[in-house]
Amino acid sequence: MAQLSKLEDIVSSYSSMLVGFSGGVDSTLLAVVGTQVLGNANCLAVTGKSPSLSSIQLQQATRLAHDFELSWETVETLEMNDSRYVANPQDRCFFCKSELWQRLTPLARERGIAVVVDGTNASDVTGHRPGKKAGSLSGVRSPLAEAGITKDMVREFARELEIPIWDAPASPCLSSRILYGLPVTENRLGQVERGEQLLRDLGIEGDLRLRHRGGEARIEVHSSQMELLRGNGQKVAADLQRLGFSRVTMDLAGYKSGSMLDEHHNDIEVLAES
Repeated sequence: MAQLSKLEDIVSSYSSMLVGFSGGVDSTLLAVVGTQVLGNANCLAVTGKSPSLSSIQLQQATRLAHDFELSWETVETLEMNDSRYVANPQDRCFFCKSELWQRLTPLARERGIAVVVDGTNASDVTGHRPGKKAGSLSGVRSPLAEAGITKDMVREFARELEIPIWDAPASPCLSSRILYGLPVTENRLGQVERGEQLLRDLGIEGDLRLRHRGGEARIEVHSSQMELLRGNGQKVAADLQRLGFSRVTMDLAGYKSGSMLDEHHNDIEVLAES
């Protein structure tokens, strides 16, 4: 519990803080601890709403804010108006997060809030993290990372605090599913969201990604879920083709975070092709 105590010490050094609140386990832990340490009046959780935020994620954020009596608001973010973001380069997240922090840091100043923080943890500080760079340029602090709290620790502490999503799979924004270089559009975001919900409705558990590769929907699931997917292959293929995909495949390597950056093309199983 030393890291949790360190987190509390860091947070207590702020007179007030605004949390960029996605409704995921990292930002929820931070918002809950912040509220416990600083009080509801001095810890504000804010969620950026845009087409890249799934309705399920927004519902989750709403429910958690209510259940833990967080001071919570939403703001509209306009990354879809930024041609650099829409072009979907490998540093797309930089433009998305820049837009978010350009909304939240002025809001903090208007409210007299001392510090803006995000849910970056100590496991997130290496690798391809253009969004982290945007936060750093905006002066956003990352108390979880500063306290040395890894993702596993986040889940452990969230479980101890009875945060119900402590073991939920990661769910980054919908844009992260779209092949780099393929423009981000509201239609493609909707295809991803509806497609992943169809797969969840079949009973697919754990990490899941529907990678939008233009006409192809490539599904990544944990190896333990592949037989369930195969057993429903015809239904999945028909449902996804109705959403506008002409080709439906399953990645035989299974789910892998950041697979859009991997130039190696894994073996795939074709579920449908027209």
